[in-house]
Amino acid sequence: MHYSSHLILSLVLSLIVYWSGYAQEKPDWANGVPEGCTTITVGKMASFDGSVMTSHTDDSHRTRAWINIVPAERHGRRDKVTMYKREPDDSGPMPAYKHVPIGEIPQVRETYGYINTAYPCMNTEQLAIGESTFGGRESLISDKGLIDCQRLIQLMLERCTTAREAIKTGGELLKKYGWNDAGECLTIADTKEVWHMEIVGPGKGRVGAIWVAQRVPDDHVSVNANAARIQEIDLDNPDYFMASDNIFDMARDSMWWNQATGPFRFADAYAPESRESMAARRREWRVLSMMNPSLNLDPEARDYPFSVKPAEKVSLEKMIEIFKDYYEGTPYDMISHIKKVTEDGDTIPHPLASPFMPYDAYDLFDIHGGWGDLGERTIARWYTMYATITQSRDWLPNEIGGLVWLALDNVATSVYIPVYCSVTDLPGSYKYPGRKGFSRNSAWWAFNRLSTLASQRWNEMRYDVEKVMVPLQKKIFKSQVEAEKKAMNMGPKQTRDHLTRFTNEWGNKVVNEAWKLGDFLWTKYDEKF
Repeated sequence: MHYSSHLILSLVLSLIVYWSGYAQEKPDWANGVPEGCTTITVGKMASFDGSVMTSHTDDSHRTRAWINIVPAERHGRRDKVTMYKREPDDSGPMPAYKHVPIGEIPQVRETYGYINTAYPCMNTEQLAIGESTFGGRESLISDKGLIDCQRLIQLMLERCTTAREAIKTGGELLKKYGWNDAGECLTIADTKEVWHMEIVGPGKGRVGAIWVAQRVPDDHVSVNANAARIQEIDLDNPDYFMASDNIFDMARDSMWWNQATGPFRFADAYAPESRESMAARRREWRVLSMMNPSLNLDPEARDYPFSVKPAEKVSLEKMIEIFKDYYEGTPYDMISHIKKVTEDGDTIPHPLASPFMPYDAYDLFDIHGGWGDLGERTIARWYTMYATITQSRDWLPNEIGGLVWLALDNVATSVYIPVYCSVTDLPGSYKYPGRKGFSRNSAWWAFNRLSTLASQRWNEMRYDVEKVMVPLQKKIFKSQVEAEKKAMNMGPKQTRDHLTRFTNEWGNKVVNEAWKLGDFLWTKYDEKF
């Protein structure tokens, strides 16, 4: 064999090893794109009560199941904060992540408290953040940086009070210490406005990041569903756009953008393959269409408007309706062909047809769709770990105004409880590490078991779930109004104690209901699944 042949073979083998190793580091990806998260944003003039909203479904096969409250803290002048890299961990009974320390950065003297979901969601100043992975070009990913997505969100919430401050602070930290992750979108809301910040790496072997941020107009809604969505930008309009100093350089130098042929488009330059993902585009179409059906958006289009004006003010009920959606009644309902003929000759949806069946069952039921052999990537997912809808409300004190609606596991079978940004603790079941195995001590397992059971005979069990969960959600909304009225007549400490009790009472109640409902399904449908 000639020397050149040896060199080529060596290069090929190296690439195979590299890509095999890299694929193993992306366990929440399928068919080459992220299976990850959906986030919807709502401007203050588009919401039902004037609140600014962001949201997040943590759709992951590995993310942790526990949640806790991190208090505000004072730090010493020499204190550091540890940075970690997430790596798959298959040493336990369930797939998980391990967080490997890779370095430290200086800590600030004072940090705000925050609700510590896997991707921290809101701090004590009503700053809220959602997240969705979009990947981007592989050549941009660098291991030289220290900051990944979860750590960047944490740093923003610990150090900032507004969305603009979070974007600027994040940009400065990434420039100095470097991005160590795939392409990500952060949806960042405060009491006045909400922004989308899309971030990619600086290129292999480099420290830094390339990022852009676009504000959602106050009377609009937007979405990110695992694809970059920011395209043309106008940096002469800082009220709506911000970007890193190197935003154009890499695109121009790598010939991903030719100035002579058209304007710069961030998504097309840095994450073009994400715009080809039907798993992402179908969700974009569905969210925007449910917000405003009169837009008549093309479900097969490559690109949709960054944001749209909703047909009516967006309520919490509307947000929950969207997050529960799996394309039922549309041409993209992947189980609509699974029917049963009754003894009376009527054709009905088959009881066993479920949008949440495991992938191994797709061949059995001949399920295909925009996601190929994985059918359709619906909004509601069976592998959601938790979901949040946040409200930042400028007419209320921070203790009351910052509100996270939190659901565990599959939103289609779950219920959202109110977690105020000022609470000092959560029920023990929410703090329990459920990924170590099934446990009655885990709030996540209560809802995970319920969802798994309901999926076995979805077209029958779903109605048993709705009979309990829909009235329960209405009761929670009603009680929230009364709790806030009482809180308005209290001092700050009394307010925190009152709202902590309120959050904990509802947390315990819904977990108990989930266990009871699961037991009921198991009993009622015994021998039928």
